[in-house]
Amino acid sequence: MRRIALASLAIICGTAAAWAQPASKPPMGMDMPMMMQPNSSDSAATKGYKAAMMGMMKTMPTFSGDADVDFMKQMRSHHQGAIDMAKVVLANGKDPQVKALANEIVSAQEKEIATIDQWLKAKGR
Repeated sequence: MRRIALASLAIICGTAAAWAQPASKPPMGMDMPMMMQPNSSDSAATKGYKAAMMGMMKTMPTFSGDADVDFMKQMRSHHQGAIDMAKVVLANGKDPQVKALANEIVSAQEKEIATIDQWLKAKGR
């Protein structure tokens, strides 16, 4: 019985190794801080987008295990990141259609943040 278990384990490990792909670089999450560091060659808009993304990532709260609370807290940070990115295109963009959408995003996300804040306050969070 023990031989069968060991043989099965060897087959499973061998199969897994055969399917495994060597990693050429770390997963995306590992690269994110490096990708978001401003470079001297970055445009003002790129620097703004990078700052918005890093700001959003820094404000992402830890998970509590409560699906409702976690959703609301994570979405609050996400929405603030969207506002910050929209403000970058408002300051640096040229396309009137894009700027109009950015204005709509700021307005909608601010309203949703207010709703989230009210909900979290009511729940004592």
